[in-house]
Amino acid sequence: MKQSLLISLFLLLCQWISPAGEKDFQQSVRQAVEKQMQTYPKSTLKDLYKNFFQDKFGPGHIISDTTAAANYLRRELASYTETEGEVAEPTGWEGNFYRVNLSVIKKNQLPYPVFFDAFIRSVNGIHPVTVAEWQEGWNRIEAIIRSMNLSLPDYEADKKEIDDRLNRGEYVGHHSKQFEDTYSPHYRIISKEIFEKELLPLLQSLPD
Repeated sequence: MKQSLLISLFLLLCQWISPAGEKDFQQSVRQAVEKQMQTYPKSTLKDLYKNFFQDKFGPGHIISDTTAAANYLRRELASYTETEGEVAEPTGWEGNFYRVNLSVIKKNQLPYPVFFDAFIRSVNGIHPVTVAEWQEGWNRIEAIIRSMNLSLPDYEADKKEIDDRLNRGEYVGHHSKQFEDTYSPHYRIISKEIFEKELLPLLQSLPD
C-alpha cells in the first residue's frame, strides 16, 4: 500500500515537472500577458499580477460579507455612466474565472439579482491554495513576464511591493493608478462554469 502510494506520488511529480507541462505553462502565461498588453497597453506589473491572482483566488477576498459586497456593488454602479470594455474576459493563464463587465447590469442585459447571485456563488469555484504556494507560482509567472522585455513602467518598484506583500502573507493586489485612470475598470469576477452555463446563454439570447 505504502509502495503504491509512493509510486503514485512519483508519477504525479514527474507529470508536474515534465518538459511538456512546463512548455504549456510558459506558453499559456505568455499568451495571457500578450492578450492583456494588446487590450490594455497601459498595464503595469501590478495589473498583470492582479489578473493572475484573480485567476487563482477568484472573488473570495471581497465576499466575506455578502451585505457589504452588495452595497459596494450598488455604490459602484451609481458612481459612473459611461461603460467601456469587453463584456467578459478570462482571467490569468488557466481561465478559471471571467471578469464580467458591470455594463451588463447598466445596459439591462442581465438583472441585478441574477448577476449578484452568480457573483456570490463564484466563491464555490475556488480551489484554495496557501499564500506560500501562490507566491511560488507567481515567481514563476513573473520570471516569464520579465523575459518578455515589455518595458513596463516602475517594474522593479512594483515587483518589490508585490514581494513585500506576499512575504507578509497577503496576496490581494490592486490595479495601478495608471490603469484606473486610463480604462476606468468596472467588473466583478465570476466563475467560468457559472458564466458559461448560466449568464452567457442569457446574453446570447438578447436581440441584436
